[in-house]
Amino acid sequence: MEASHRNRALALAALFQSAALVKDVAWRGQCDADQLQTMIGSLFAFEASSIDDVYGGIVHLRRGLRTMVEQVQANSPQVDGEISRYVINMLYLERKLMKQPGMIKTLRDGIEVAAHQSESFGILHENIMSRLGQTYQNTISELGPRIIVQGEQNHLGNPHNAARIRALLLAGIRGAVLWRQAGGSRWKLIFGRNAMLAEARFMLEETAEAS
Repeated sequence: MEASHRNRALALAALFQSAALVKDVAWRGQCDADQLQTMIGSLFAFEASSIDDVYGGIVHLRRGLRTMVEQVQANSPQVDGEISRYVINMLYLERKLMKQPGMIKTLRDGIEVAAHQSESFGILHENIMSRLGQTYQNTISELGPRIIVQGEQNHLGNPHNAARIRALLLAGIRGAVLWRQAGGSRWKLIFGRNAMLAEARFMLEETAEAS
């Protein structure tokens, strides 16, 4: 994958979109189905040749791009500490995961099983969410520290919601992998912030015109 500001902006947008959807499920017990499908579908995009292909086009990351701009731009009045914490934690866990080749294989195997099942049930079926959630528990959760998700207890205590949250965190870590592959790093986030924000704003304008 090309190491460009555009690709880093898209990968970071995927992280923010996953985090925003986690918050939706945790506090409201539901989230936008199309956005959820985009994130879960990214886990099954094994042969994608570009980051655009992973997400089916940048139009499907509009929420993530908007959220990224709100969270990353200097002196933003719309910063959401909860979403930022999820993104930071996912970036940290991805770095730990990359040092565990055995766990990477276990993770890949679990996702492949879910991908195969989705051909019969559909991507958003409860069985698929459950399989991905279990895969997350068997791998990422074992790395530590666990991501503490805030929300309404009646939503968090619902097994289907818990599985969707874990599946979304898994999709966020997929975005973190793409961020690293596109040359992303802590220093790029600090010193390349303005360039990525410019790319994000351009893509938002571009997709708004297309729609």
